[in-house]
Amino acid sequence: MKARLNITIDDTLLSNIKVYAARNNKSVSELVEDYFRNISKPSKRKNILQLVDKLDTPSLEINDTNLKESFYLDQAKKYGF
Repeated sequence: MKARLNITIDDTLLSNIKVYAARNNKSVSELVEDYFRNISKPSKRKNILQLVDKLDTPSLEINDTNLKESFYLDQAKKYGF
């Protein structure tokens, strides 16, 4: 079932939209409906903060300032170098 929607839009923008719709063989209503459908569906992608929260905490405790040496020692323990 379709419902009517009245919107107010700048005349110049509306003219540009009508040209765009004609070039793409769509109506302005189809463009609006497609846009609303697109922004209202749930995002499948996770934002960066959700991904960072899932990261494991580092196994290396850094108590000194020589990070390069600490890295190589950790790698040696991990991989037997």
